[in-house]
Amino acid sequence: MLRLKKEFFAEMVKQAKLEFPNEACGILAGKEDRIEKIYAMTNAQKSPNIFFMDPKEQFKVSKEMRALGLEMLGIYHSHVASNAYPSSRDVEMAFYPQVSYVILSLKDQDNPSVRSFKIREGKISAEELKIE
Repeated sequence: MLRLKKEFFAEMVKQAKLEFPNEACGILAGKEDRIEKIYAMTNAQKSPNIFFMDPKEQFKVSKEMRALGLEMLGIYHSHVASNAYPSSRDVEMAFYPQVSYVILSLKDQDNPSVRSFKIREGKISAEELKIE
């Protein structure tokens, strides 16, 4: 299970709408199952179909998380026209089996949906995401 504050969900939606029509992405940091900080990242691909985080930003964020005593609990990104479910590219690029992959769908921009998954060895399993 992953716990996400309502205000973090709102930030993710705002970022996704600002980045539209391209995918937005970011890192979810926290302890145990609770997200304590989100990092909006630059999608270096600037694409509506894929995302790739800027490596320099990732390095900077990793250092900050370490200094704050936080772990990378998840990676989030938006899907601009499809459901909140990992694409084949998402599965292919899931390099961190220990983290959650949170997908925010803007298929219905007035009612964005979000889901969380674990992706290990190419296998997708849904996990509970609590927005508190």
